[in-house]
Amino acid sequence: MKTILLPTDFSENSWNAIKYAMQLFKNETCTFYLLNIYTPAIYHVEYVLVQPAQFGMYDAVRDNSIHGLEDFKTRIKNEYDNPKHTIEIIAAFNTLISEINDIIKDKRIDYVVMGTKGATGAEGILFGSNTVHVLKHVKCPVLAIPSEFEFEEIHEVLFPTDYGVKYEERQIKPILDLISLNHTCINILHVLDGYGLAGYQKENKEALKNHFKNATYLIHEVDKQTVEQGISNFQLKNRINLLVMLNNKHSFFTNLFFKSTINQIGFHLNVPFLVIPAKL
Repeated sequence: MKTILLPTDFSENSWNAIKYAMQLFKNETCTFYLLNIYTPAIYHVEYVLVQPAQFGMYDAVRDNSIHGLEDFKTRIKNEYDNPKHTIEIIAAFNTLISEINDIIKDKRIDYVVMGTKGATGAEGILFGSNTVHVLKHVKCPVLAIPSEFEFEEIHEVLFPTDYGVKYEERQIKPILDLISLNHTCINILHVLDGYGLAGYQKENKEALKNHFKNATYLIHEVDKQTVEQGISNFQLKNRINLLVMLNNKHSFFTNLFFKSTINQIGFHLNVPFLVIPAKL
């Protein structure tokens, strides 16, 4: 059985991610945890402590959160009634990352599935701030779904790598588990830097091939372009419907996404994006 965490702010962006999860795992026995983080509009610890009556405001905000979660739960039941699926709700007054990591540990979550944007859904923004924080700090595979992406079975996965890190079995397993749901090809993409592979990179490449020995995979090598261009060009030429990266401080993922502003990277992500944390 799989356990899936679905953070939601009740936006259509988050609903689209929920729809994706319901269809992706339609043949799997799953427990889905719908999570909403709420914060009173005016919250001051000292004020609440000396004015207990103000907890009425706190209760009202919590009630709104629970009501929204129940509405989404009913919506799921109406549109994706699946005897294999159990839906639980969690309304929490906490910081997003702290609550998600607590739930991951407590409920043994396999995947976090969420939208790439929040309720504002600003144009030109690749990831909303909440998604950025989740991708950076959550200790669980995170599947981020673009707001306009319509579900399709995973058949072609793009896995860019510089062979800079040695992938461990626990990091590859979430990928293999997802692709086992369909007949899927993994496209391993390496952007050449003109110097060839160092010894440790060759070892890491062989280790990665060994991890995928029971799967269908192809290795692609391209040059005369940046990693961002390599990813964009590959997506244009091939019908990729999942992008996978490892979030490791020694991998190019960090440079690509988090050492500059998240919305200044050189490609537009229009497919689901699976991020595997270095430590699971």
